[in-house]
Amino acid sequence: MGSRLSAAQHDGILLLTLESDDGFPRLELRILAEIEAQVAKLAGTHELAGAVITGTERAFAVGAEISELANLTPASAFEFARRGQSVTRAVANSPKPIVAAIRGYCMGGGLDLALACHARIASSDAVFAHPGGSLGIITGWGGTQRLPRLIGRSRAIEMLVTGRRLDATEALDFGLIQKIVGDSVVAEAIEQTRTIARRIDSQLNSTRE
Repeated sequence: MGSRLSAAQHDGILLLTLESDDGFPRLELRILAEIEAQVAKLAGTHELAGAVITGTERAFAVGAEISELANLTPASAFEFARRGQSVTRAVANSPKPIVAAIRGYCMGGGLDLALACHARIASSDAVFAHPGGSLGIITGWGGTQRLPRLIGRSRAIEMLVTGRRLDATEALDFGLIQKIVGDSVVAEAIEQTRTIARRIDSQLNSTRE
């Protein structure tokens, strides 16, 4: 049940969709490479104003592929962490806005990816967690830094250590997401991306004047 990444354009916005036959996309190494390549493409073209990353109706992404984790050695685990950090850093540092459109589960590395985006729009059934603590591991893709900045140190430690899940309402209250919408979460995220891009362009133009 390998995961896939599809890319499409919607009126100047790049839509990246994480897919899987079982509805629970996993961030395999090849998927990470594809995301990073698409982010680089976004930065290098004038035809695209920004991007939206989304998943299926069941999950945005549920983290790394467990079979890949099981085969890691200490050396390859270090490289695996660096690969994930490279991708989330590329998303966070994108000169064009990238917004996460989240439905269903947003877990582990999937949450790290969403945290790296410039904004997060979620459906009412979205669930957020870092369940690695229950497996004796902790995320290595930047979530330990980005999560406390968004929701505060104490709340972040609780999520990282206990694996506590946040529903969409709590995530909004904590500042993890910006908005809860209904079935139109992807459309809303596209519009949010377009709005942010316009504001960035306006600010840049005013600076040049």
